[in-house]
Amino acid sequence: MPFEIILRYTPPFNAYTDPDEALQEFLRLIGYLREEDATRDSVAYRLVRECFTKNSGRAWTIEEMTAVLGTTKPTLYRHLNRLKALDVLEEAPLDKEVGKARKGYRLRYGNLARAWDFTEANIGNALKRYREAVDHIQGLLDTPPSTSGKK
Repeated sequence: MPFEIILRYTPPFNAYTDPDEALQEFLRLIGYLREEDATRDSVAYRLVRECFTKNSGRAWTIEEMTAVLGTTKPTLYRHLNRLKALDVLEEAPLDKEVGKARKGYRLRYGNLARAWDFTEANIGNALKRYREAVDHIQGLLDTPPSTSGKK
């Protein structure tokens, strides 16, 4: 799955005193909460708040999350995939049923701050690749075109 995040300059968050307001604004700024998901009643917000931050160490099954959130599996997977793209979720094996292992999802290390370490590492790697691309393009622009007709 590709890593995706929106980077924006943000003012300090210490003005927020309500954790729900701060979390909602943060999730909006990084591109997880889209315009249609920007309320506290949205499935996207409630997934993060009710399943992953209030019970951060717990691994949730798809069935448990759909029941708690009152949504469908396709909707849930859409939001889970956006969280996976931020690299803050991990798959956690659950008790094995006869013949198959059940899979659950939770915040990496059961902690939003520690999970964010993975996101920061991915941002650093992405910025490094962008720098390499810019340097390569600039090198190509600075090199006089070849007169041999080869590209």
